Amino acid sequence: MKRILLAVTNDLSTDNRVHKISCTLLKSGAKVTVVGRKKPNSIALDNRPYQTKRFNLLFKKGPCFYMEYNFRLFFYILFRKFDIVVSNDLDTLLGSFLAYKIKSMNLIYDSHEYFTEVPELQERKRTQNVWKSIEKRILPKIKYAYTVSESIALEYEKLYGIKMSVVRNLPNYINSDKIVKQEKTETFKILYQGSLNIGRGLEQLIDSMQFIENAKLIIFGDGDITKQLQHQIQDKNLTEKIDLRGRISISKLKEETQKADLGVSLEENIGLNYFYALPNKLFDYIQARVPVLVSPFPEMQKIIKEYDIGTTYEHKNPQALAKKLKEITEQKGLYKKWKDNTEQAAQELCWGNEEKILIDIYSKIGLAF
Repeated sequence: MKRILLAVTNDLSTDNRVHKISCTLLKSGAKVTVVGRKKPNSIALDNRPYQTKRFNLLFKKGPCFYMEYNFRLFFYILFRKFDIVVSNDLDTLLGSFLAYKIKSMNLIYDSHEYFTEVPELQERKRTQNVWKSIEKRILPKIKYAYTVSESIALEYEKLYGIKMSVVRNLPNYINSDKIVKQEKTETFKILYQGSLNIGRGLEQLIDSMQFIENAKLIIFGDGDITKQLQHQIQDKNLTEKIDLRGRISISKLKEETQKADLGVSLEENIGLNYFYALPNKLFDYIQARVPVLVSPFPEMQKIIKEYDIGTTYEHKNPQALAKKLKEITEQKGLYKKWKDNTEQAAQELCWGNEEKILIDIYSKIGLAF
């Protein structure tokens, strides 16, 4: 029996990508362990069909956190038998790679994003250069790697001459008969789900609610700017129009997403990571048969145009965004067409189709599915 470890620096509670990949790897008969970390506000994990381990770390963020995590990860791998280690993102790569150099095993790199181009690093050039140095030294030495979008894969090929496969973060297919049928109300429900960090367009989205009636914004998630957003909602007297609900379990989030009328993914153009993004939430909205409003960036726009399931918004100001949202609520015929088109998109953009690429990658290193 093959033993596989997947390493992440999050707390596992809402990482759909790693969960789906782990479940696919179980089909090979392998024993799968996912390693993350425990946060002070971590919620209990759902029952998982694979083993989980969450490190209790002394440091919660910053350089010391990443050093401590990779140190713990290195020794965790070193003193246990694993045939394959999957390093998810650059912040787990150093510990994984050092253990790989000592032990006889395969190392696979899964790049969930263009890590060195995330917004948090754009104004921190010294820190950004440290991560770029790690990436430059290690990534060309890894034989098997995949990422979430074609644009990111092409960037890595230009930088390091490596060929990365593309495994998009698509959700499991939900049969339309199982979609929760909601009673129609006059209130148009706008949904954002995901991390609450800079560059997600959340500040402008919140401000836009001042200029639109008969609409409610629901936000699921947590992150670096959670408290800032809470204060913004209170200062603008928008508590009746906006629900900031925090993080919930993967299964509960699926149910809540199906109650929305519109899903938003309004990343700002602050770094190539967001510009080339193909966010998980976009596909979660589609699977819930919810039309979408997204930023006009290459990868997201490609999906919107191919399936005709929504529209894009050029970042301007809260009033312009409110106007765009009003147009969507008023164009009943167009909205119905978008919603009807989500059915074909959901059938095609699902994990059952995408995991075939993943299975092909792992079959090359000896897994039998």
